[in-house]
Amino acid sequence: MRRSAAVLCGATVVLAGTLTAVPANASASHSANTARAAKVTWKKCGTEDYPTLQCASVKVPLDYAKPQGKQITLALSRVPHTAKTYQGPLLVNPGGPGGSGLTLAGFVASSLPKEVAAQYDVIGFDPRGVGKSQPALDCKPGYFNPVRPDSVPSTPAIEKANLERAKSFAQACGKKYADVLPYMNTVSAVKDMDSIRKALGAKKINYFGYSYGTYLGAVYGKLYPERVRRLVLDSIVDPTGVWYEDNIQQDYAFDKRHKALMAWIAKYDSTYKLGTDPKKVEAKWYAMRAALAKKPAGGKVGASELEDIFIPGGYNNGYWPTLAQTFAAYVNNHDTAALVKAYDNIAAIDASGDNGYSVYTSVQCRDASWPRDWNQWRKDNWAVYEKAPFMAWNNAWYNAPCAFWPTKSLKPVNVANAKLPPVLLFQATDDAATPYQGGVTMHRLLKGSSLVVEQGGGNHGITLGGNACLDKYLATYLTSGKVPHGSGVADAVCQKTPDPKPQATAGKTPSTAQSAVATVGNTLRGILGSGV
Repeated sequence: MRRSAAVLCGATVVLAGTLTAVPANASASHSANTARAAKVTWKKCGTEDYPTLQCASVKVPLDYAKPQGKQITLALSRVPHTAKTYQGPLLVNPGGPGGSGLTLAGFVASSLPKEVAAQYDVIGFDPRGVGKSQPALDCKPGYFNPVRPDSVPSTPAIEKANLERAKSFAQACGKKYADVLPYMNTVSAVKDMDSIRKALGAKKINYFGYSYGTYLGAVYGKLYPERVRRLVLDSIVDPTGVWYEDNIQQDYAFDKRHKALMAWIAKYDSTYKLGTDPKKVEAKWYAMRAALAKKPAGGKVGASELEDIFIPGGYNNGYWPTLAQTFAAYVNNHDTAALVKAYDNIAAIDASGDNGYSVYTSVQCRDASWPRDWNQWRKDNWAVYEKAPFMAWNNAWYNAPCAFWPTKSLKPVNVANAKLPPVLLFQATDDAATPYQGGVTMHRLLKGSSLVVEQGGGNHGITLGGNACLDKYLATYLTSGKVPHGSGVADAVCQKTPDPKPQATAGKTPSTAQSAVATVGNTLRGILGSGV
C-alpha cells in the first residue's frame, strides 16, 4: 500500500468473545532468555511530548538461516509499566513498511487510559532498515524532489521519463544494498519481532499494529501463534491482495474519498466559494491540476506534487480544512504561495522521506510477485484511471520500481489461523488506504477474531483518535482480554466521529498520531497495502 502518512499512520482493531485475562506475570520468562534480556540497556530519551520514553537497541541476524553471521541493529523504545499488575510487553507498529515506531510507543502509552497503559511496557521499534536501526536504507536521496514528471503518462515522452525514474531507483537500491535487499521482507521483520521478544525476556507478546502493521502482526501470529497473548489490528490490509492487487483496490477507494472531500467543500460554499455542486468543484480541482502541469506553482508544485498534497486528505479528514483553503486560494485568488506552503507542510513529510520509501519498496517488492512486463502495468492502470483517476497513476509510479527490482520475489504468507487467542480488529467502512474488505477478509481468516466497525468512517488508523466508542473496546480488550461478539459480519459497530467544520478547524492538522499514520499511511499508499 502506499504511504500511510495520514495517521500514523493508522490503526486497526478487531473484537472477539469474552476471555479470562492471562495472569499478570504470564509474560515474564525465567528461561535462558532472561540472560539475554539483561543485555538490553534502557536509557532515558524522553521528549517534550513523551518525557518517560526510554531507548535501547538489540542485535539480530541479517539472515536468520545464518544466526551467527552478519548482525544488524534494531532501535527500540519503551514506556515502562508503573502498575503492580503487569501484563507484559505491548509491541506497537505504525505501518509502512518503512514507518518508524519509536515515538509511537509514547503516543500509545499517553493516549490509552492511564490505568490501562500502566499495566504494559509499551515497546516501539524501528524495523530493519528503518530510521535509527542500522543499516538504515537510503537508495537514492532526493528521489521525490520537485518538480517530477506529470504522473499521468499522456504522452510517450512522459511515460518514458517516469519509467526511467523508476528503473533508476531500483538500480540504485540494487547497487547500494545488494547484500541487504534479499533479507528485506515481512517474514524477516517478523523474526526480528520475535528476537525482540526474547531480548525482553518475555514468553509472549501483546501487539498493536496499524495499516501495514496489521499484516506484520498477522504474519507474526502465523509463524508464532503460541507466542501471541493479545493482538490488535487497526485499519487492515487485505492479506490476499499482497501487494499489486491491494494497490489497485486502494486507487478506487482514494478516488471515492477525494470525491467526499469535494462534496464537503461544496457543502461549505459560503466559506470556500468554489460552488455547491460537488462535480463542478471536482472539475475545478482537475482544472487546477492541468494548469499546474503546464506551470508549477513557485517552480515547486506541479501536477504530481499537487496529488501529493491532497493524498493525505484521503487518510484523514483533519486535513480537509487546510486543503480546502489552499484549493480556494489558488482558484479564487491565483495564490500559488498557499500551494507551496501546503506542499512543504503536508506533502513533503511523506512517510519517513527517502529512508521510508527505500524500505517500503525493498519490503513490498521482495514480499510478493509484481508484473515484470510494463505492458501489464500500463493496461491495468489505464483501466483504473478511466474510473478512478485521482491517485491511479501517482500510485502506479510510487510502486513502479517493483517492476524492475533486483531481487526475486517471495510468496505471500497465508495468514489463515485457528491457533490464536481472540484477536481484536478495527476497520472504518470508508477507509481509503486499507479498504473495508480487507478487515472483513482478515476477520474471516483469523478464527475467533472480533471485528469492530466504524460505520461511515473514512479515516485511516481509527483508534486513539477521539472516537470514545472504539477506544472503549480497545481499553477493555487490553485490560481483560474481553472482546465483543455479534451475529453479523461485524461484532460491534461504532458511529463515525463528525467531519470537521471550516470555522472550527481551519488551518489545523490532525493529531501527532494521526499525522504519523497519515505519514505511514501515505507511505503505505504505496502499499498499498498495506500498506499502508
